[in-house]
Amino acid sequence: MAEFRAVINDTKDGKSYQAPVTGHHANSLIGKRIGDIIDGIFVGLPGYKLMITGGSDKDGFPMRKDLPGPRRKRLLVSKSIGFRSEERGLRKKKSFRGNAVSPDTVQVNLKVTQHGAKPVSELINKEEKKEE
Repeated sequence: MAEFRAVINDTKDGKSYQAPVTGHHANSLIGKRIGDIIDGIFVGLPGYKLMITGGSDKDGFPMRKDLPGPRRKRLLVSKSIGFRSEERGLRKKKSFRGNAVSPDTVQVNLKVTQHGAKPVSELINKEEKKEE
């Protein structure tokens, strides 16, 4: 069974919130790609629309939008996503995860594109209080 940590960026107040995604909601995220719009009900935000902006796998390798599929691959990169060069023109071979969410994905980054009736902070804090 898949389990993810969703990091939700609220564009209205500029804050990020973390929410666990488990069970059938997590299974429904498998196969989605970076840039896809999902319903907020999957992460406990009814009425919201969220866009997948990235994530990382179980070993900490970041997802890249231009790498198709869920596989991990080593790419020769210059200054870009996942690599910030100190020297000008420096290139390096680094591992990246593809743009599709897979069971190996641990963290999924999401951005709010359409807001619901209640603020994100209220909905996320209610979930945390229920777990305690």
